[in-house]
Amino acid sequence: MGALTSQFEKRSKTFSAAISVALVVVIGVVDYFTGYAIFFSAFYLLPVGLAAWFVGGTFGIVISILSVVVSVAGDYAAGAHYPSVFVPMWNGAIGLTVYFVVVKTLTSLRRLRNELEERVRQRTTALADEMQERARLEKEILEISEREQRRIGHDLHDSLSQHWAATAMAGQVLSEKLANKSLPESADAKEIVRLAETGITLTRNLAHGIAPVEMDTEGLVLALRELAANFCIVSKIRCTFVCDTPPFIHDANTATHLYRIAQEAVNNAIRHGKPKQIVMSLSNRKERVELTIEDDGSGLTDDWQKNRGLGTRIMAHRAAMVDGVLSIEPNPTGGTFVKCTIPASCNNSP
Repeated sequence: MGALTSQFEKRSKTFSAAISVALVVVIGVVDYFTGYAIFFSAFYLLPVGLAAWFVGGTFGIVISILSVVVSVAGDYAAGAHYPSVFVPMWNGAIGLTVYFVVVKTLTSLRRLRNELEERVRQRTTALADEMQERARLEKEILEISEREQRRIGHDLHDSLSQHWAATAMAGQVLSEKLANKSLPESADAKEIVRLAETGITLTRNLAHGIAPVEMDTEGLVLALRELAANFCIVSKIRCTFVCDTPPFIHDANTATHLYRIAQEAVNNAIRHGKPKQIVMSLSNRKERVELTIEDDGSGLTDDWQKNRGLGTRIMAHRAAMVDGVLSIEPNPTGGTFVKCTIPASCNNSP
């Protein structure tokens, strides 16, 4: 029934009007041949309904009048005899009233349906616009965040690192002066130099983590390798990066999102899992880029899905921004296994 209705709605009103008139004629002929003793008025509801629904209320009234005229004329032609002219007029008026009620009901339903469809269309358009605007704002927020992180990273590298370097140099000069005078404080000055050099290393590692190198395939591989090395130094946990065949990624935004996902996954592993080893890998599998981070820590808790932190949600959002899929599962050998897969072409910016 739904398919038939859909076919009629695709046709023009002229076609529906012609079908309605043709049905009245066909039903009238059948009514004539079956005789006046068989009540046939109910069958005229079909053309009346078609006319009211697919053409309009006015044409539905026209078909209603035509149906009554054809029905009464068919009965007379079949040999019906009435004691007075009032009887067929009464029967026709009753039938016409029923048809008019059907026409009124169907036209009201059609109007309500059209209004509902229009509201749904407007609401769908509004929701689509709202989702598009939300995606634009999310993209803009992420871009602002990345831009601010790069600025902070550059400031750390260009100002704080230079300040540490100057401090170390001054300490070295002081240490040499004290040593030339054979003063025992020269050892303390050397310790200050060592601490300053450690500060330089930590600041540079922090700057590289906040603002990695320019992102493309080569830049991403280099940034992930440095990320693994820096985590080894800072956390004293073995962190390695594996990439036998680097996938082709020319979009800087995509590469940045992958880097941030890896960074957050390693941070989460160190913070919550207390692992002894973390392995990051980047590969190309079946026309999809695959980034994995696995550790041998304590693994996921039973209710981790309910208690997902902001970092995990941001990771999933970053993956979605590049049409990717993020999965976080227990590692079969213990610990946690994080995987992010995105289209290998990586041609679309988020």
